[in-house]
Amino acid sequence: MAASSITTSAILFPFATTPKSSHRLLSFPCKPDTLPPTLRLSASAASTPTPSIQIEKSEASSTPSKVLPFRVGHGFDLHRLEPGYPLIIGGINIPHERGCEAHSDGDVLLHCVVDAILGALGLPDIGQIFPDSDPKWKGCDSSVFIKESVRLMHEAGYEIGNLDATLILQRPKLSPHKDTIKANLSALLGVDPSVVNIKAKTHEKVDSLGENRSIAAHTVVLLMKK
Repeated sequence: MAASSITTSAILFPFATTPKSSHRLLSFPCKPDTLPPTLRLSASAASTPTPSIQIEKSEASSTPSKVLPFRVGHGFDLHRLEPGYPLIIGGINIPHERGCEAHSDGDVLLHCVVDAILGALGLPDIGQIFPDSDPKWKGCDSSVFIKESVRLMHEAGYEIGNLDATLILQRPKLSPHKDTIKANLSALLGVDPSVVNIKAKTHEKVDSLGENRSIAAHTVVLLMKK
């Protein structure tokens, strides 16, 4: 997950804990000693509310987004494939000799789904909220990013109408894994599997995607006002 090239010094991301009884407790596979105090979980915190990221905008950008009945977002992500890394797609470990080199777990599908939701909401992208320059996100499970984007979506008063994702890779074939990926992504988003669609394409052996040196994903999401 590459950090965004956009620099917006007026946008801050202080961490706080917001009670949300409708969300499950997040599991942070990051190193505990790298997390700020508000993100460190203990065995006695089984009922601790989901940690959240509050986004505060400067006065110049404080005008609220227009309330619309529908909002559409698009997400894109690409990762280099290298030996020695696991290939994780949609939270599922896919057997392959190469995996995504990344700061987090390199889940190309979850990363672009997060960007699609954030884009629909008119919020900063995943690289700004979870920068790869921050050691606390090193090796993190990308479900952390998904759950935070879902929290922000509900907080804004929206829910997912439908989501369509396309994975682009030459190998391995994803047909045997698509149903599992779809079921897991639906569970992470808290939606019925019927509103989630997963497609997979090769790149006809063209460029880094077709030469099995990278993997990419596109996602389009429709959000509906509750």
